[in-house]
Amino acid sequence: MATNFFYNNFQASEEQNLLDSLIIESIKIYGNDVYYIPRKLHNYDSVYGADDQSSYDLAILIEMYIRSYDGFKGDGNFMSKFGIEIRDQVIFSVSQRIFDDEVGTITTQPRPNEGDLIYFPLNQKCFQIKYVEKFEMFYPLGKLYTWEVTCELFEYSNERLSTGIPEIDILQKEFDINAIDWSVKYDTDVSGSTSGSILDEDGNYIVLEGSSTEDKVVADDSSEIQKESNNIVDFSVTDPFSEGHI
Repeated sequence: MATNFFYNNFQASEEQNLLDSLIIESIKIYGNDVYYIPRKLHNYDSVYGADDQSSYDLAILIEMYIRSYDGFKGDGNFMSKFGIEIRDQVIFSVSQRIFDDEVGTITTQPRPNEGDLIYFPLNQKCFQIKYVEKFEMFYPLGKLYTWEVTCELFEYSNERLSTGIPEIDILQKEFDINAIDWSVKYDTDVSGSTSGSILDEDGNYIVLEGSSTEDKVVADDSSEIQKESNNIVDFSVTDPFSEGHI
């Protein structure tokens, strides 16, 4: 038996607009203000699917609702072969109409993109978008209204940060160990266009004070690991794979 033809539940634009407005109002009441930071690609490698020269130059204030309100999701903290990894996840919900008005009109992107950042001022953490789900709600009244954004803590990897938000841009100052980024530049014309970095007589970059690798990699324990490995395997006297023959 067919559904009742007196009711139209999936093409009623007025009811769709009403539900959309109620969702937006709920996010404004129960949500939080966050900064959406789109990623700008400069040298995208289509083979590896990565860009080693990404930059974040814009921060847009927008309201989002925290779906994982009872705590972080994901794998949490665990020890892997690369050391301690933090896999905390947080899920944000953002109105599609609000995102289009606040972000889409500036960046022309139709939806949140994987790789973009979300700065959460409440806990002063920066999260990176890993996955965007648009089918969280199964077409209520025949339309989708929100983006469900799954994020993990941002792992800095020499990206350029110049959003104008000090709490975000300080990540580059704290973790960037690329000597070129902190080298003293020289200009070639009056317009101020930068053409290169100043080198010393040995060909090393002259960097700004407090930007050396030793100052930034405070948790570097490679020397301790090497010392311990020397006590386990010693190749200085006998090759352990030659059955006692040097």
